[in-house]
Amino acid sequence: MYLKLAMGNVRRSVRDYSVYFATLALAACLLYSFIASGDYLLALDLTAEQRGTYAQIGSVLEAFSIFVVIVFIFLVAYANRFIVRRRKREFGLYALVGMGRGSIAAVLALEGGLVGAAALVVGIALGVVLSPAFGAVAAFVFDAPWTPHVAFLPGAAAWTTGSFAAIAGLGAVACVRDVLRRPLVELMQAERAPERLVGATRAASRWQLVLAAPLLAVVWGCCVLQPIYFIAFIIPMGFAAFGATLLVMRAFAWRWGERERRNEQRYWNGLRLFTVRQVGARISSTSAALSCVCVLIAAAVCMMCAGFVFSVGLRGSVELADSANALAPIGYVGIFYGAAFLVTAAAILALQQLSGAADARRAYVVLRELGCDRAMAASSLRRQVGLCFGAPLAFALVHDVFGLMLVGFLSFVFGSASFVLIVADVLGFTLVLMTAYAWLTCRACERLLLG
Repeated sequence: MYLKLAMGNVRRSVRDYSVYFATLALAACLLYSFIASGDYLLALDLTAEQRGTYAQIGSVLEAFSIFVVIVFIFLVAYANRFIVRRRKREFGLYALVGMGRGSIAAVLALEGGLVGAAALVVGIALGVVLSPAFGAVAAFVFDAPWTPHVAFLPGAAAWTTGSFAAIAGLGAVACVRDVLRRPLVELMQAERAPERLVGATRAASRWQLVLAAPLLAVVWGCCVLQPIYFIAFIIPMGFAAFGATLLVMRAFAWRWGERERRNEQRYWNGLRLFTVRQVGARISSTSAALSCVCVLIAAAVCMMCAGFVFSVGLRGSVELADSANALAPIGYVGIFYGAAFLVTAAAILALQQLSGAADARRAYVVLRELGCDRAMAASSLRRQVGLCFGAPLAFALVHDVFGLMLVGFLSFVFGSASFVLIVADVLGFTLVLMTAYAWLTCRACERLLLG
């Protein structure tokens, strides 16, 4: 009975689960591609020296794979949080008609299992279809011949299935725990309960900035003054950067709302009040998601710049041929993983905005009933999306000022050429990609909310 109920819920909640499904499928696709990246390299026509160098840095690839899994844990956790928030009222109705907590947990776990299994299959299939593109990236970095071919790697698929099952299982446990610990009244009122920022006061925002300052000093200082320590402790540094960014985002989110309200003439003009209210209604989840995205974008830009520096930048000189062969695997890691992180960051932002739009559907219905012009509502919606795309991108570029100092130092040490041109191209690609995602997200939100 539980399985039948779960399947029926999934079919009825196609719109809600489409965001959840897309998130899980993206995670499965990229996770499979990361694990299979070693086989893409070994399939190339590499020299014996290149193969030996690649074998020696296997530990580097494993470290980045662990980091990728951690990133996807946060991605899946965010998707789970969205789906639970959207359906708390439904779970409250189950409890109201007499269904026990164990039964509700079983239904929720089965629903997550069904969607997760389908997303895993689709994600691995997409990774297999895109394997020629991943192989092309490897061939470009190693300057090796490339012929397009589709490759399915059973070992990578099995490892992906195990990792994905663990990630999805942790997410399912968190979902069940979140639902079961809520009282019935809170579940029934979930759709009307806006998220609130803890410590939303002027004093709290100041303390958050004070706490963020030493974390940023450690991360940025190590980038500039102790690059070896930064590279050695890259994962702890990433978490420190995330924590500092979260504190800054939460502080500035509150200060932005206060600044908008302070100018009363502008605040009451048009739909500015509505825009501020919509952003503030989900400020807690927004600040967490934006902080994760900010760190991903900053890491992606630095990794892609380093990847091109250690591949393309070392090819032009015979004297640098040995360095080019030795550093090509690092170049591959930087380009491949950096591009994947950037796409993941943009996807998180798009999913976050689509989930917020689903929650705000009632508010836009009220706007239409009050006679609000469609163009005005669309302008408010575009501003909300623009804020959520622009804020993490801007702060990520601040992180990159210090991160690119490290990449520039390494470029100088190894004698790589065209560093400035590489940085300009990567930044241009980042801005174009984020702008394209923001535009597509605006269009999707307008279709969802404005018809």
